Amino acid sequence: MPRKAKALDSSSPPAGSPSSLPEFHRALAKWFGENGRDLPWRRTRDPYAILVSEFMLQQTQVVTVMPYYERWLERFPDFTALATAAEADVLHAWQGLGYYARARNLHRAAKYVVQHHGGRLPDDPEAISQLPGVGRYTVGAIASFAFDQPVATVDANIGRVLARLADFREPVDTPAGLAALWQVAASMLPAKGGRLHNSALMELGALLCTPRQPQCLICPVRSHCATKSPESLPVKKPRPKTVAIDENSGWIVKNGRVLLEKQTGSRWKGLWKLPRLETAPEGEVLHEAEYPFTHHRVRLRVFAVSAPKGTGEEQEWFPLAEVEAVPMPSPHRRAVRRLVGG
Repeated sequence: MPRKAKALDSSSPPAGSPSSLPEFHRALAKWFGENGRDLPWRRTRDPYAILVSEFMLQQTQVVTVMPYYERWLERFPDFTALATAAEADVLHAWQGLGYYARARNLHRAAKYVVQHHGGRLPDDPEAISQLPGVGRYTVGAIASFAFDQPVATVDANIGRVLARLADFREPVDTPAGLAALWQVAASMLPAKGGRLHNSALMELGALLCTPRQPQCLICPVRSHCATKSPESLPVKKPRPKTVAIDENSGWIVKNGRVLLEKQTGSRWKGLWKLPRLETAPEGEVLHEAEYPFTHHRVRLRVFAVSAPKGTGEEQEWFPLAEVEAVPMPSPHRRAVRRLVGG
């Protein structure tokens, strides 16, 4: 059976003595002050800007997010600007970041704040939790980063740090394991200064306490860490096997226009793709590429297809000269750019 970690509260701090938790906080804060990265969302206390960053950073690396974040705030500077924007404009601004449900939820969240709070997000965690697309992690992130509240939050980086500090052996991707890890996070909170504490934990996971080859020798809280095998933590369930999928699409051009198909499913809802083909036709493949999707590996192939006599309910012709302004998922965007340019 997995061994449960001890809660790191004031009676059972990281190193086992009553003074260890304050020492832990001081060492972590000092390291962060000297080594924390200068990221744009750390220069603001605007709840809207921080919410935008948190949505973008879900499952996306910092280096990818930064230019999108700056452009987004220029285009949609506050809750009201985003709430009143058309969905097509929101999706177009998001394209390239993937996981488009995040953009739709952010759009819905802005509308909710305008409708229920007059365009100003309250500092109450319960009120923040009512926003569409906002889960427990984001509630803690907004409450601490925007309002400096001592509220726990656990993302991948923080979870990895906590699991190693506590030598936590429960699978963190199960409900029971995750709930126990959140208890560890809550037990380590300082009485005040949630912004600094959570930012420092997150940065420690990003820079030193990394998934592979953690730099334990230079870790500022090494003396507080309970694990002897950091590379083995956090524990997770076995990953499912990758499944290969073929996606066949048509390149249908007529009179300087290309036929696209609007998506209605949850995956890419509201975006436009090249029309789906039930089977791969004979003939030359104009474009072929692979891309990942959850536990799948998709092979996209695009074929030249004759224009149909009529169009489907979700299909529409777009001028080739204007297709760049149409919101598309990245794999199809790359295919269209190559074929238009070719």
